[in-house]
Amino acid sequence: MKMAKITRAQRLALKRVYDRCQLSDGNVIGSNLASWMNRNCDEMPSYQAKSYRQFRKTVQQGYDCIMIPWCGMWLGIEKDGYTHS
Repeated sequence: MKMAKITRAQRLALKRVYDRCQLSDGNVIGSNLASWMNRNCDEMPSYQAKSYRQFRKTVQQGYDCIMIPWCGMWLGIEKDGYTHS
């Protein structure tokens, strides 16, 4: 499957989304947020086993943004990098 074309702002936003589960061990972000993220992201351990490139290949082209399945929901990332669920 071919990767969707994305802007630089979308690539940066996508990397931040990927890093949310990768860095949720409590050492990088606050403990309350870390425990919430561990609880929600650990339900989908495949995210933590994926490399960034594998994660990026799950991006789907939406009408005017890219869509990514993340922790049980879909995130949309606009061309300017704005991310919403």
